Amino acid sequence: MACETLLPGNALTTNLDFIHRCQIMPGGGVGHHFHNQCEEMFIVFDGEAEFTIDGRTSVLKGTVGAPCRMGHSHAIYNPSDHPVEFMNINVTAVKGKYDAFDLGDARTDVAKDPIPVFMTMRLDKELLRAVQGYHGGEGTARYRRALDPSVFHSNWSYMDHLLLPPGASEGLHRHPGIEEVYFVLNGNGQAQVNGETAQIHKGDAVPVLLNEAHLFKNNSSQDLEFMIIGIASQKGVLETVLGGMGNDDE
Repeated sequence: MACETLLPGNALTTNLDFIHRCQIMPGGGVGHHFHNQCEEMFIVFDGEAEFTIDGRTSVLKGTVGAPCRMGHSHAIYNPSDHPVEFMNINVTAVKGKYDAFDLGDARTDVAKDPIPVFMTMRLDKELLRAVQGYHGGEGTARYRRALDPSVFHSNWSYMDHLLLPPGASEGLHRHPGIEEVYFVLNGNGQAQVNGETAQIHKGDAVPVLLNEAHLFKNNSSQDLEFMIIGIASQKGVLETVLGGMGNDDE
């Protein structure tokens, strides 16, 4: 694979260990392994790949991910003749505590289930629902919680899918007990975090720390689409406060 560390663990104060962005080359992948201290999710953005959870393999087409809980094995393999865009997200039970046990299994030429017998996350625009004034923002956003806290054993709280049409925005808000990473799936726009503004583009990741007021706006002529990773300071914390530090209206 050809990989980069998109965000290291110290990008957040919560239990993120890393976000890797890669291309899986033809015949490449991540071999069968498991973690006792971590939860992990493999995501493919285009094309398809063979995902394995607990020794059961299915072919999944992007954009799709498969979360793997602590103590469960997983792998991914690209059987095609072209590279596949791939992301690996890892969240630990204890900050900075990473472990992996390699099973020595490349998962090539294995039987495949037509219907996966494991959890998957589909980021399908057809599943999004319209939300007027999302978090007090402008226009009508389209939103869906793709995975909720019940999926994870760790403090990994959710995976959200958000689309902002041209001119729409997500209003200024903050999370006292949750940190987030906004990953731009498609489009261009503007991010504001703690009063600092920057232009964002496809492939960018924006970390938002505890209690940092943030908003995102689509100031372009094309849709702006996000995948949002939420990691809590403690299990079950999900509060959202609208506005900046001077506004405690929920």
